Amino acid sequence: MTIFRRMGWMMLVGWLGVGLTASAQGLAKISKTPYLGAIVVDAASGKALFEDHADTKGYPASVLKLMDLLIILEKIDQGVLKLEDPVTVTAESSRIGGSQVYLKEHEVFTVDELLYALMIQSANDAATALAIHIAGTKDAFVELMNQKAKELGMTATTFESVHGLPPGKGQKPDITTARDLAILGCALAKHPQVFKYTSVRQKGFRNDTFGMQTHNHLLGSFEGCDGFKTGYYKVAGFSIVATAVRNGNRVIAVVMGSEARDVRDAKAKELLTKGFMALPRADAAKPAGK
Repeated sequence: MTIFRRMGWMMLVGWLGVGLTASAQGLAKISKTPYLGAIVVDAASGKALFEDHADTKGYPASVLKLMDLLIILEKIDQGVLKLEDPVTVTAESSRIGGSQVYLKEHEVFTVDELLYALMIQSANDAATALAIHIAGTKDAFVELMNQKAKELGMTATTFESVHGLPPGKGQKPDITTARDLAILGCALAKHPQVFKYTSVRQKGFRNDTFGMQTHNHLLGSFEGCDGFKTGYYKVAGFSIVATAVRNGNRVIAVVMGSEARDVRDAKAKELLTKGFMALPRADAAKPAGK
């Protein structure tokens, strides 16, 4: 489709902008080969099935939008927010750079539409619009993010932004670990509605005039994969929280801070495979004939 081909150039421009911002702020490069840290867990129990430097701190980049999603879905479950609620784009939201759906001030979209933009396109402007709509300001939403992280036991995590972009002047970077992101993934997996957004590879936005395309290349290339999200900026490296379900088992793999996208994806597939091999088939426990 034409709109999806056109997005290739727009996404490249956004990525370049993210890399330049990171360099300008002088953050030390922390990405490594094959990764900074990694872990794979059983989604049902949270038990680690394999880990390697899982407590090394890094920059999550856009992976932190998974916390946005969790908070929003919990608000919906609580009945204080609806998917059909209209969200009016503020001037602040329309000026966010990096990956985006190019929201314009005063445009109105539903929470549902913006959640697709958040997960598929990794839209920083959608993240900002949702945060302001729910909490009044970005800072207030960041407080919600850190509160939820504390509740979940993500003890090495500190969120500073709602989108995961590199810090601007006078700002600090978002910090987390592979283990903490696995905890977040387990919390997300308890909400079936999550996969409505994280399993979609491409979708139109703004009456199909804009093509959104996922950054998660495990969708469609790894059996059973239906989420969650990737993240990247230059000094942070390539990260992913990936999940898949097979034979009644769901596993969650986290790869943080790879120097190359293909290495990140290959290691994520490797971890997911290790996870499934470490677990008995859930359907094998059923008595014969049942």
